[in-house]
Amino acid sequence: MKKTNAARILERLGVEYRLLEFDVDEDDLSAQDAAKKLGLPPEQIFKTLVARGDKSGVIVACVPGGKELDLKALSRVSGNKKVELVPLKEVQNLTGYIRGAVSPLGMKTSYPFYIDVSAFNYHSIIVSAGARGLQISLSPKDLAEALDAANGALAR
Repeated sequence: MKKTNAARILERLGVEYRLLEFDVDEDDLSAQDAAKKLGLPPEQIFKTLVARGDKSGVIVACVPGGKELDLKALSRVSGNKKVELVPLKEVQNLTGYIRGAVSPLGMKTSYPFYIDVSAFNYHSIIVSAGARGLQISLSPKDLAEALDAANGALAR
């Protein structure tokens, strides 16, 4: 199994994690498909979404696989009046990651980060490792602390 920048960051910080690998269906890059292939509930797999606030600029949010990002809630918590998802064509340029492989760790630029509070209902959650078909399992607390330590992002 190959190591990604996200995994290297966690190792450098001494964060405990596991890499999980599955076969990717290029026609279905959904968190639900990943959950099914990994034998996990979709709400334990967190997708990383990139948005832009009218005041803050680019922000990143992790939400459970089966849910949609609540843009109004993200606006409130991030101090914006309006937040919109960035167009898919901008995601790779902003993050360094391709669609279906956006990891909250190791982005090209450090952005404010928000995680759905439901993540803390789990001992471990699953996020992208930065490559399609490769996921990282770690505690949500460790993810938040790793983001703060690795790139000074705001983790909530």
